[in-house]
Amino acid sequence: QVQLVESGGGLVQAGGSLRLSCAASDRTFSSTFSSYTMGWFRQAPGKEREFLAAARWSGGTTYYADSVEGRFTISRDNAKRMVYLQMNSLRPEDTAVYYCAAGFNVAFPRLAHEYRYWGQGTQVTVSS
Repeated sequence: QVQLVESGGGLVQAGGSLRLSCAASDRTFSSTFSSYTMGWFRQAPGKEREFLAAARWSGGTTYYADSVEGRFTISRDNAKRMVYLQMNSLRPEDTAVYYCAAGFNVAFPRLAHEYRYWGQGTQVTVSS
């Protein structure tokens, strides 16, 4: 059973920063963690799940949504089976539940259905 566990969410004032972490359990991936594309998505109440960022296996190829590019940075540590999302200059509209996702042979990293495995999510609340 694949397990992705997010952490690092919380309450922050507008303009502040948070760093989200996602830990992938060792026994869950049919292939090695480094072979998976890792992504971050979020979902606010009453809204659809939104793509934020993704990193290919090496971490050298990354993708960002226009709404977060320049503010958020995705990174991964394949040796630790971890992926991170550094979030700076947070805004109240960034308030949502943030999800980590993993997919194998992902062709379109911005599409949620490309990812097979999902974490339970971590709440991020940005106060004005």
